Amino acid sequence: MRYWLMKSEPSTFSIDDLARAKNRTTMWDGVRNYQARNFLREMRKGDLAFFYHSSCAVPGVVGIVAIVREAYPDPTAFDPNDDHYDPKSDPAKPRWYAVDVKLEEKFDDVVPLETLRAHEQGALRDMVLLRKGNRLSVTPVTKSQWSFINALAKRKR
Repeated sequence: MRYWLMKSEPSTFSIDDLARAKNRTTMWDGVRNYQARNFLREMRKGDLAFFYHSSCAVPGVVGIVAIVREAYPDPTAFDPNDDHYDPKSDPAKPRWYAVDVKLEEKFDDVVPLETLRAHEQGALRDMVLLRKGNRLSVTPVTKSQWSFINALAKRKR
């Protein structure tokens, strides 16, 4: 099993939106960065990811999702009426991918970015999310980082 972090702006799609989705499951689509796309293609069914709210009042980790369907061509890339349409994307040779995720747990409280940053010289050293200039919406998380952030979330309860 591998661990990941997946970012979404809550004004676009929040953990509460996922909680209301049928079977608490949705397609994670619209990724338009090649490195993040490559991470999506590496995901395997059963992998876990932190759900992270970005570009909001208190950015941070808000819960956990499971990967329930491995990477497949992102249908929004082929739909000219979709915001994520890419006219250069070819269904015969897809450029963009999506995965399906299922909500496993919504944290009682956000684990704020500020709290994560307080540990970037220690337990969260080398965490991709905390690298200067990082804007990726999908990033890997090490097992030790995963355990540490989960402990932070549990401590708040």
